[in-house]
Amino acid sequence: MDGPNLVRRGAAAVLAAAICGGLSTLAPSAGRVEFAAAQRNGPSPPEAPEPAPEPPTPDCTRAKCVALTFDDGPAASTGELLDILAARRVKATFFLIGKNVAEYPDLVRREHAAGHEIADHSYSHANLGRASKKKIVSELTRTQDEIRRASGVTPTMLRPPYGSTSKRLAEITREMGMAQVLWTVDPQDWDSRDTEDVERRVLAAAKPGYIVLMHDIHRTTVKAVPKIIDRLAAEGYVFVTVSELFGGRLTPGKEYVQLNSGEPQGLP
Repeated sequence: MDGPNLVRRGAAAVLAAAICGGLSTLAPSAGRVEFAAAQRNGPSPPEAPEPAPEPPTPDCTRAKCVALTFDDGPAASTGELLDILAARRVKATFFLIGKNVAEYPDLVRREHAAGHEIADHSYSHANLGRASKKKIVSELTRTQDEIRRASGVTPTMLRPPYGSTSKRLAEITREMGMAQVLWTVDPQDWDSRDTEDVERRVLAAAKPGYIVLMHDIHRTTVKAVPKIIDRLAAEGYVFVTVSELFGGRLTPGKEYVQLNSGEPQGLP
């Protein structure tokens, strides 16, 4: 009787060994699993460095602040200007024409993403000071809509084309929640398409608390910006947006030309 039992036990042992051997060929060892996982995952990528913090907004009642502003864009030359401003970490304010926003929405998005201030300059560069209420509302509303569509921003400032304003425009901008921003320095770069002349006029006229008007639609003006920034920075000026110049508090409907804060302005 022991013979058949021995045969059966021997067969069972052979079968068990065969099964275990088969499983060992299918399942990798623990070491192989760890190696495969390491190969699949690879080395951990280095953590990206945190961006440098933005410098605090200066107190323009004491610092030598100047606001660089650019009208009539965006245009093909605006991209070059944005590169210049980014290289020097300078923020500016752009007063945009609505029909140009519709043509170059990507540049408006880029302006906003870079931290520049975006404002309204009418849809077609209309003389708002002489326009009817219907015309004013149409020009401003269409521009606001285009800017909002391009960047998600609703401007709170208007620069009336030609500096032309009126009591009617003041009332409408007050109702629409928009301050009117004019300027202190005008190099007349729209007339003098000469880079060195634009540089000379801006540098000669700039003072603490002033708003500088330029046009980024002219390449001759864009090429003047690096020297303007470098020279003013060497003289201790800091560059701010228009709202920063006035401490972030602009009253809708009111006209702003420069920061008037008394004798301490611009002193260390």
